[in-house]
Amino acid sequence: MCGIFGTTIAYNREQLDEKVKRTAFRGPDQLAHETFISSNHEVTFGHNRLSIIDLDPRSNQPFTYGEHIHLVFNGEIYNFKTIKADLQSHGYEFHTTGDTEVICAAYLHYGTDCVKHFNGFFTIVIFDKQKQLLFGARDRMGQKPFYYYHNGKNFEFASQISPIQLYNRNLTISSKAIHYYLAWGYVPDPYSIFNEIKKLEAGHSFTYDLNSGEFKLEQYWDIDFTGKEQFDGNFEEAKSTLDDILSDAVKTRLFADVPVGVFLSGGIDSSLISTLAAKTSSSKVKTFNVKFNEKGFDESVYAQQVAKYLGTDHHIIECNYKEGIDLIENFCYYFDEPFADSSAIPSMLLSKYTKQHVTVALSGDAGDENFLGYHRYDFIRRVDKSMKVPAPLRKLSSMVLKMSPSYRHKFISNVLRLRNTNEAYLYAMTGSNSSWFDFDDFLDLKERKYLEHDHKNLFERVSDFDLKTYLNGDINTKVDRASMAYSLEVRAPLQDHRIVEFSRSLPTNYKYANGEMKLILKSLLHDYVPEHIFDRPKSGFTMPFGNWFKNDLKAFVMDELSDMNLKEIPGIKVPAVKRIIDEHMGNKWNHYLSIWKLLVLKQWLSNNGAGISIK
Repeated sequence: MCGIFGTTIAYNREQLDEKVKRTAFRGPDQLAHETFISSNHEVTFGHNRLSIIDLDPRSNQPFTYGEHIHLVFNGEIYNFKTIKADLQSHGYEFHTTGDTEVICAAYLHYGTDCVKHFNGFFTIVIFDKQKQLLFGARDRMGQKPFYYYHNGKNFEFASQISPIQLYNRNLTISSKAIHYYLAWGYVPDPYSIFNEIKKLEAGHSFTYDLNSGEFKLEQYWDIDFTGKEQFDGNFEEAKSTLDDILSDAVKTRLFADVPVGVFLSGGIDSSLISTLAAKTSSSKVKTFNVKFNEKGFDESVYAQQVAKYLGTDHHIIECNYKEGIDLIENFCYYFDEPFADSSAIPSMLLSKYTKQHVTVALSGDAGDENFLGYHRYDFIRRVDKSMKVPAPLRKLSSMVLKMSPSYRHKFISNVLRLRNTNEAYLYAMTGSNSSWFDFDDFLDLKERKYLEHDHKNLFERVSDFDLKTYLNGDINTKVDRASMAYSLEVRAPLQDHRIVEFSRSLPTNYKYANGEMKLILKSLLHDYVPEHIFDRPKSGFTMPFGNWFKNDLKAFVMDELSDMNLKEIPGIKVPAVKRIIDEHMGNKWNHYLSIWKLLVLKQWLSNNGAGISIK
C-alpha cells in the first residue's frame, strides 16, 4: 500500500525530503513528512501514500488523531469496519471512512493489544505524545516489511533499508548476513545486510521509550507448532469450513475504492482465489498472467483455460528478453538488499503491466505452506525412509553415489551422510551451494524450533518451518518489492491468519494422501471448476535464466563474476565458483540459481559497498 519512515534524528528538511522520496514508488499519490516536538524530543514521520481506501486527502499520513496520537501505517486492516462499529459503541467518533483512523482509536481503547484485533497485513508506528513512546507492529505473516536502526540514543525506521541508509555513516556490511544470503537466497529476520539495521519480525510489536531510549520487543502471535489445536470433524466438514473462511478472506480483500484484479497462473491456489473472486464480485473479474516465449517456460495456456471457464477479463503479459535485462540492471534499487529468488523478475513484469489496469491484485501465495504443496515434501518423505537404514549402509550408498558424474547423485550422496531427516531438510534448502562458500553459523536460526521437535509429524513440521522462513523471508519479500516497485498492492487471502491457524489444525491426510498434495484445496476447487483442467504436474514461476546465462548474458556473467570481483566477496571459494560457471556454460549442469545468487550479491556490493567495511 505505502512506504513509511520515521526518525528521532534531527535531519534537515532537504535530507528528510530525500529519505521520503527514495521509496516514492511505494506510494506516489502523496509524499509527506512532519516533525512533532514534545518534551525536548523530536519525532519525524514520513509517508508515501498509495491511495486504496478513502481516497480523500483527509486520510493522508502522517495522521493525527485527537491531540496526542500520530501515526504512519503501511497495509490494510480488512476487518476495520467491524472494529470501527465496536469502537463507536464505546463512544469513539470518526471523520474518515478508511482504516487509518480506526487503528488510532483501537490503540487508545485496547492499548498495545490492538494488533491482536487486526486482520490484515501491516506495519504500524504510533507516536503517543502523552506516554512519550513509539509503539509499532508488523503483521502476523510478515507480508509488509519493517526495518529499524537503534543505537541506544536514536531510533529510525522505514519500509525499506535505503531511507535509513541515506546520511547514515555508522553502517557496516554484515558478513554473517552474506553467509545467510548465500545459503538461503535472502537475509532472514531479524537480520539485514547491515549489522546496525534490523528487521522487526513477523507477529511482533515494539515500544521505544523516548526518555530512556529503551527498545522492547514482544511477540503477539505465533502458529501452534505444538499440535494442540486439532480439528475433529470429517473431511467434508473441514472443506465446508475452509470454504467459508476463504470466501470471507477473498471478499474482504476485494474491498477497495480502486480497481482490483487477480494474479492467475493456472495453478490450484491462484485458480481457487480467482474462482472465489468471480463468485463474490458483482463485476467481471480481471485476471493477469505472464507468458514466456522460451520452450518449457510458457504455461499461460493453463491460465487461459481457467479464465475461459470462469469468464474473467484475462490479460496475458509477454515477458521479453530486453525487459528482463533492464530489470536485472535495476534490481537492487527496488530490493535494497541481496535477494536471489529469480522469479522476482517475472513478478516485477507481472506487476508492471497489471498496474496499467488495476491498483490492487489478489494472489495465491501460501497455499503450498498451508496445505503441503511443495514437491520437496514428498522428497523429504523418501529421505526419512532412507534415514531408517543403518548408518553404515547409508555411508556405503553415499560412497557409491558420490562417484557418479550426476550432480543429483552427488547431492543425494551428501544427504545420506547426514545424521537425521531434519538435517537433510536444512541441507536440501541450503546445502547445494556448500562447495563454493564457507559455512559459518548461517544455520543458527531460532526458527529451527518449528522443525526440530516431536510434537508433530514430519510433513507438519517442515510446512511450519517453511511458513516461518521461506514464506516470510522469500515469498513475501519478493511480492512486496516486486509489486511496490510499480505501486501495485498485492493481497494474499491464503495468508489470512484464520486460514493459517485452520490449516494447522487439520489432520495431515486432509492435505496430503497417497502422494497427492493439497488434497483439500483441490477438492474445494473441483466443486467449482472441472477437475480435468488441473490434471497436470505442479509447475513453478521461473525465468529462462539458464538459457540466457549461456547465450545472450554469457559475457555479462563472465565479466561480473571475474576472479577479481569474486575475491571481494567474503567466504567465496573462487575456484569452486569458476568450476560451476564452467559446468553451466558447458551444458554439464544447470547452475543458474547459484550464478544468479552471485550476480545479485555482486551488483548489490558494487552499488552499496563503496567505502563501507564488512564485519
